[in-house]
Amino acid sequence: MRVTLRRLEAAGLAFLAGGCDPILNIQGSFFPAWMVCLVVGVSLALVLRYVFARARLEPYLGPLILIYPSLTLLLAIATWLLFYRT
Repeated sequence: MRVTLRRLEAAGLAFLAGGCDPILNIQGSFFPAWMVCLVVGVSLALVLRYVFARARLEPYLGPLILIYPSLTLLLAIATWLLFYRT
């Protein structure tokens, strides 16, 4: 019974939070704003990867398989906060 109640609460929260996502009209197609922020985050991470490689800093960054996804997430969240903060 307790598991069912938690699932019901989670479904209700997801239903209510789903209406909070801003929608962008891009050339007639409607996209959730988080998709745009993710594309911006990936693009900026690629640019920073190039900068790190040119500055020869990549060997000093640590495990790259953790660094670049974390950097992408950080940049995507920063983009979200910059443009969609209310």
